[in-house]
Order: sequence, then C-alpha cells, then structure tokens
Amino acid sequence: MDATVAINETLLERAFQVGGLQTEDETVNLALEEFIKRRAIEEVIALFNTVEYDEDYDYKKLRGKR
Repeated sequence: MDATVAINETLLERAFQVGGLQTEDETVNLALEEFIKRRAIEEVIALFNTVEYDEDYDYKKLRGKR
C-alpha cells in the first residue's frame, strides 16, 4: 500500500542512521514493526496482577497424577 505521509525529516534521518538499513522504506517499516511489538508488550504487562487464583487450588496434588 502506497501512502503519502508527512514524516519529520530529522526523526527519519536519525532512525535511518540508527537502524543501519539500506532504504528509508525499510527504516519506516522496521519502526512500525517495533512500535507494534512494543505496544503488544505493554498490553501484556498491563495484565500483570490481574489474574485471580482459586485459593483452594492444589497444584501439588495434580503432580502425582501423571
């Protein structure tokens, strides 16, 4: 998909240098991939401490049933 997007040239140049990729297209695509991964990780981290455990659950009891 081709799109016309206004990109901050300073940020693009810095990303291009840091990423060490061959083209600006590769740089933008990598930046988008990393952005998506980071947001996905943040969603998982937000789930920490949200699981409620059954206090009566005995995981040791299930170990012997294999």
